[in-house]
Amino acid sequence: MSIRYDGRVAIITGAGNGLGRSHALGLASRGAKVLVNDLGGAVDGTGESDAAREVVEEIIAAGGEAMANGADVSKIDEVKEMVAQVITEWGGVDILVNNAGILRDKTFSKMTMNDFRHVVDVHLMGSVYCTKAVWNDMKEKGFGRIVMTTSSSGLYGNFGQANYGAAKMAVVGLMNTLVMEGEKYNIKVNCLAPAAGTRMLEGLMSEENSELMTPKAVTAGLLTLCDDEAPNRTILCAGGGGFACTHIYETNGVFLPDDAQDPENVRARMEAINDPKGEELFVGGYQQADKFLEMAQRNNTRTD
Repeated sequence: MSIRYDGRVAIITGAGNGLGRSHALGLASRGAKVLVNDLGGAVDGTGESDAAREVVEEIIAAGGEAMANGADVSKIDEVKEMVAQVITEWGGVDILVNNAGILRDKTFSKMTMNDFRHVVDVHLMGSVYCTKAVWNDMKEKGFGRIVMTTSSSGLYGNFGQANYGAAKMAVVGLMNTLVMEGEKYNIKVNCLAPAAGTRMLEGLMSEENSELMTPKAVTAGLLTLCDDEAPNRTILCAGGGGFACTHIYETNGVFLPDDAQDPENVRARMEAINDPKGEELFVGGYQQADKFLEMAQRNNTRTD
């Protein structure tokens, strides 16, 4: 069955180039009305451009409906104005793709706190502000699809990207809680971890490899997170035609009685603590507390 978005309204941030542009074109080609947001400029967030307007012209030329917006997602007042523009023009927001991002790479020892904060402001707070601005509208309608853009740099780490990695892992935590709060309102929240030969990887990937790692391949995954039958709480990884999911597991662990709860015994049992046998995929923080409580109760009963 064909996936369509007829009648749906989408906001894609950072949609003037690369992945965002591909996402905007992909949603529009399948019937969505699209607000193309882009502050413009270089990958470090400086400068201006007409990128968003050019994407809108491309969508309209193909028979779609779109409008441009240059809001800085790290500024909440501009985000509110952007969402108000969409609601006034099209009646509401159904889909939000938090894609806007910048890079200011340096080793942590050389990184300024201004560069750390600015990257977090765009990636994390930009996602927070945009999501907050559409949340109540989605609740009232009983429908919403929100995609956070995470990264392998956040999930696994990457040299010289402490700021970027911290922000990209933070949006996973944001997703985990919003999934719980949005479920009864049919708001589904997922993460996309893309790998593509865009401006963000310029100089890090050969031209030949960039041709394999197209934005279009990632967008194929993004589109599955936006439709009526979208999953929930999924970290979908996509790149070059490959698709996978990342999960966060917790090992079964060990129990130490009162008289053994010291760092020496924790260190001595580290191999058993780290044993993946019996590890579980949790869907709520309470599950960890429940597991340890049950472990303590079971062992205390045995002691008695």
